[in-house]
Amino acid sequence: MSSLSAFARLSNEKTTLIFDCQGRMPTLIYYGQQLNNATTQEMLALLNTRQEAKCAPVIEPPISLVPTHGEGVTGSPGLEISGDADQWSAGFTLSNIEQADTSVTFTAVDADRKMQLITRVVLDAETTVATFTSSIENQGESTLQLNYLNAASLALPTTMSKIKSFEGRWSNEFQTTDHDLFFGSYVRENRRGKTSHDTFPGLIAYANGTGELAGECFGFHLGASANHKFRAEMMADGRSYVQFGELLFPGEVTLKAGESYTSPVLYAGFGDAGFSSLSQQFHNFIRSNVLTHSADNTSANYKPRPVHYNTWEGIYFDHDEATLKALADRVAPLGIERFVLDDGWFKGRRNDKAGLGDWTVDEAIYPEGLDGLIDHVTDKGMEFGIWFEPEMVNPDSDLYRAHPEWALHTKNNPHVPFRNQYVLDLTNPEVVEYLYKVITDVLRAYPKISYIKWDMNRDVNHPGNLKGKPAMHGQMAALYTLIDRVKAAHPGIEIESCCSGGGRVDLGILPHTDRFWTSDSNDALDRLYIQRGFSYFFPSEVMGAHVGPRDCHITGRNLPIEIRSAVSMFGHMGIEMDPRELTDHEQETLKSAISLYKKYRHITHGGDLFRMDDDGLNVKFGYVSKDKSEGIFAYNSVKETGRTMPSRFYFAGLDADKSYTLERVWPGTLKEYSPSILQQTDGQVFSGEALMKYGMQMPVLFPQTALIYTVKAV
Repeated sequence: MSSLSAFARLSNEKTTLIFDCQGRMPTLIYYGQQLNNATTQEMLALLNTRQEAKCAPVIEPPISLVPTHGEGVTGSPGLEISGDADQWSAGFTLSNIEQADTSVTFTAVDADRKMQLITRVVLDAETTVATFTSSIENQGESTLQLNYLNAASLALPTTMSKIKSFEGRWSNEFQTTDHDLFFGSYVRENRRGKTSHDTFPGLIAYANGTGELAGECFGFHLGASANHKFRAEMMADGRSYVQFGELLFPGEVTLKAGESYTSPVLYAGFGDAGFSSLSQQFHNFIRSNVLTHSADNTSANYKPRPVHYNTWEGIYFDHDEATLKALADRVAPLGIERFVLDDGWFKGRRNDKAGLGDWTVDEAIYPEGLDGLIDHVTDKGMEFGIWFEPEMVNPDSDLYRAHPEWALHTKNNPHVPFRNQYVLDLTNPEVVEYLYKVITDVLRAYPKISYIKWDMNRDVNHPGNLKGKPAMHGQMAALYTLIDRVKAAHPGIEIESCCSGGGRVDLGILPHTDRFWTSDSNDALDRLYIQRGFSYFFPSEVMGAHVGPRDCHITGRNLPIEIRSAVSMFGHMGIEMDPRELTDHEQETLKSAISLYKKYRHITHGGDLFRMDDDGLNVKFGYVSKDKSEGIFAYNSVKETGRTMPSRFYFAGLDADKSYTLERVWPGTLKEYSPSILQQTDGQVFSGEALMKYGMQMPVLFPQTALIYTVKAV
């Protein structure tokens, strides 16, 4: 339906969005719980009436979806553009509204400056998640320079007084920090050429008092795999908003006559029962709209997430076919379902100083190719995967010696040293064709390869292409296309997005891939918080989680096999170590953990996540099936309580009217100081109401101990 109405309304059974279109440009005036039909748009607009303030505009410039200089906005403009005239002061007028059941497209024009602006909003039919994109088209004759176009600027309800941000570093990603929404701007900008470890493009706005299981909150995530910027601002007039968009370098996007630019997608969601309810909306949205494989065994695309063995922390670059076959012999009886050959298999790759770009099997190590190893692995019932880092090149490589101009660079500026490697220019079609050929050549030579770990291990410090232009916008478009081409050429191939761990985790890359490597740290205590932060937006089945070595190679911490296993089984589980180091006890424990993962992955990968509030001592959460008939809960003791006894564990997400059998399923044995509740509750039946409202007294535990319980409706 095309029209120019005063309002646009999107609604499903969970949420309603209302846009006021009475001004020159649309503004979001409501996003939240579903409104009934008795509550009209006109009512909300009337209740939203604001007056002329002292020494202030008679009519406030609106917080439109794309605020512009032409509207007189004093906040951050959503469009920054220039040309040979006054295009910088663009001011648009809404010319058309096209609305379907769950989508609306706003078209606006600036006839004087010959530009068209389109913002499209799509509300998911089943969740509270809505997507926003904006496009600008040059309808004039002269070239325009685009500096910025937000996906959307969204006004926040005045009840949203706090924000939760995500930050971190390599091996310590997805750390959350809470801030008051203050007078001024909270701004994050990322120029690393990848999503980055330190500036994840996500933000949660929430009301004071909101926790994991109660209160209202909004989540915002920009599906951008490289440079981005976002802000949350409270203006002097008391209004607040968030704004997300791609960060562009000067001259990166020029629009000739008839050309257009479209922003990355902004994903927004609403939760009315705490942060966990918000996460559930994002998880359900991703499962239904993004992922290729489903944890639902009734689905046509059902495929459980297989348990990985990754060779990296087991052997690093020390490749030897006999050794690798021996590793396969050791891990297959544990229940491993996919064997991934990591870095070190290709020409000249004895360390990280050489070889990147030369993607042929190293005959010095594998004189007869990979067939023998692959057959050995697959004969044991495991899939076979392999590691690539296609976007990178070592200066010490045949590729770079032949084509130094294929690396991104800027004239007269020396390369910033970073992991002995440079970044290839994917805006150069020759580079893309080369990469497509060498990757698909390997896959054609070894058709049993069904999985690629696609890595990316450095910042892009000089993102200049052969034309001297900044390349990151084009680089990402070319990357997505390359991955899609590889997948199309080899149907069924799965691809993992790895970027020194969690440096490229976003909804820009996920539609083209199948899994994330969450962090290079396999330290279970670090992982508890890394995985907790990850879970705010992403479901556990795309969260690579491995049982690492007894002595963590990054932190040096020595942790028992029980907690290492317990933490890993709540993601996409794998192991990454030299299995020859395992004691008999560790081997049996790991085997039991993998079996437990397989038994309950239909819940952890298809159910609803309920995180419990962080008390600084324990990390607590659970997954409950959609019908609330079963669940699995984890209590991870990190620090010893300052009291003589720990507090209670309150279950969540159960049906208060159902009765459940409670079982401790992990660990198998636990040494205790004295008899405790652990001897009393196993196999007992409790009401969901009792488990949630009264909770269970926890026993005295050593720090670094995990307990896992299951509940099953009687």
